[in-house]
Amino acid sequence: MHRTLGPALVALAVLTCAVSTATATSRIKDLASIEGIRQNQLIGYGLVVGLNGTGDTLNNSPFTKQSLQGMLERLGVNIRGQQIRTGNVAAVMVTANLPPFATQGTRIDVTASALGDAKSLLGGTLLVTPLLGADGNVYAVAQGSLAIGGFQVEGEAAKVTRGVPTVGRLPNGAIIEREIEFSLATLGHLRLALRNADFTTAKRIAIAVNDYIGSPVAEPLDPSTVQLTLPQKFPQNIVSMLTEIEQLQVEPDETAKIVIDERSGVIVIGRDVRVSTVAVAQGNLTVTISEAPQVSQPAPLSRGKTVVVPRTHVGVVEEGKKLAVVREGVSLQQIVDGLNALGIGPRDLISILQAIKAAGAIQADIEVM
Repeated sequence: MHRTLGPALVALAVLTCAVSTATATSRIKDLASIEGIRQNQLIGYGLVVGLNGTGDTLNNSPFTKQSLQGMLERLGVNIRGQQIRTGNVAAVMVTANLPPFATQGTRIDVTASALGDAKSLLGGTLLVTPLLGADGNVYAVAQGSLAIGGFQVEGEAAKVTRGVPTVGRLPNGAIIEREIEFSLATLGHLRLALRNADFTTAKRIAIAVNDYIGSPVAEPLDPSTVQLTLPQKFPQNIVSMLTEIEQLQVEPDETAKIVIDERSGVIVIGRDVRVSTVAVAQGNLTVTISEAPQVSQPAPLSRGKTVVVPRTHVGVVEEGKKLAVVREGVSLQQIVDGLNALGIGPRDLISILQAIKAAGAIQADIEVM
């Protein structure tokens, strides 16, 4: 039996790349979103019928039984006090995203997820389900046949499950009944919300917009917000102005950061990370335990007993590497080359990076996921 106490070398490669000398620019459309233009989440509770005996067990799911009774009573069927035994009904939570500027009568996709102990929603039909917003109002109504991406088959002694059969999708399964009032064209001010907050990026976006418009209409308010003011004599409306602004190219700035996922051994090093000159040594400690039990036989015609005598051999090997010097990094490629010269894997590299950070030789933040 072999046990390795040092960090294990894994096949995951370090997720890094060389930085080119050319500047990387992005559209403002990819760097920021317009405040107010956003999706809204909807949720509802409904029933799925038509299941082939794979629905909720009514004795274990009282909410399903109560919902079924209430639905039938609204349809003129009174079953109060009656024993209901059916496995073809399942209670589900229905979720959807209401797109911005969605108009009444258009359709959106919805997802239905089993709430009780149903085994599968395959072949089921979602009954009319109102979808509510955060304010409690109904914004859409969903109904239709479910599309299931998984299945489950079982017998007396075996069961096979593929995917998740208790979650289904309804493409275009909901009709929007209420619109969210938001008049973009009448606004005199708008704010751009940066996806990655940064002072330098916000300032560069404002400069690019002002250069294009020819007047100071953009002002950075904070690292994540740039305010736009529509000039009174601008020949186009705000929609046309935003269409042009979204296509402007800006070079985003970023902080020097190293992101580490210790669970999978993934390391991401930013291009602006710098390392001072340090010397690094790394080694693994391996303990080998070998079990070779022997059988002890008594002498002939004696009263002894045959016993098993344990034999254990323990060996300790320390694999030490010489000190390696990681020169002061001027680029990401040189940092990677210096660390790769040690011939180590991602797991050991995580420990080395944290040790270098503790020594104050890394000019970057280390974020552990």
